[in-house]
Amino acid sequence: MKRNLIGLALLAASAAGAHSASDAYLTLSADAVEAAGNSVAMQGQWDIALRDLDFVLKLDDDGDGKVTWREVKRHQTAIERYAYAQLAFGGGPSNPCSIKPVRLLIDDHADGAYAALFFDVVCTRAAKALTMDYRIFFSIDPSHRGIFVMHSGDDISTALLSPQNAKIDLKF
Repeated sequence: MKRNLIGLALLAASAAGAHSASDAYLTLSADAVEAAGNSVAMQGQWDIALRDLDFVLKLDDDGDGKVTWREVKRHQTAIERYAYAQLAFGGGPSNPCSIKPVRLLIDDHADGAYAALFFDVVCTRAAKALTMDYRIFFSIDPSHRGIFVMHSGDDISTALLSPQNAKIDLKF
């Protein structure tokens, strides 16, 4: 199903203007590729505000109020462990899926720097549908929102992830 991204762009612009808002941007591409006997169902990029990660993980080692690339690299394992524990995918009862980290970069957004986590969703068998469970920051900040975009061929789907909309079905 095709969706209009104008509403999403307006939502992202208003969220970026509110500096204290906690939000993240999750983009998935369902153009599958095979990897080592397992099926990569999706490839993803998850941009999470460094200020939010710093609040939880204390990334600013020197206390200067800025999280540097060196500090992000030093805490990469903790960032990935924390983030990926808050995101899960399932391909059905007999098709378990896992997240395979690919790389970590920094991405600049209008409201600051974000950790850009690139990953693959790997399932035992190829899947045409998955369930996604998104939970990052909800336990400490129920106002956090995930802005989600999924690409599947020419189709684009969007969703606003919140504590009330944390688990969604993905069809591709």
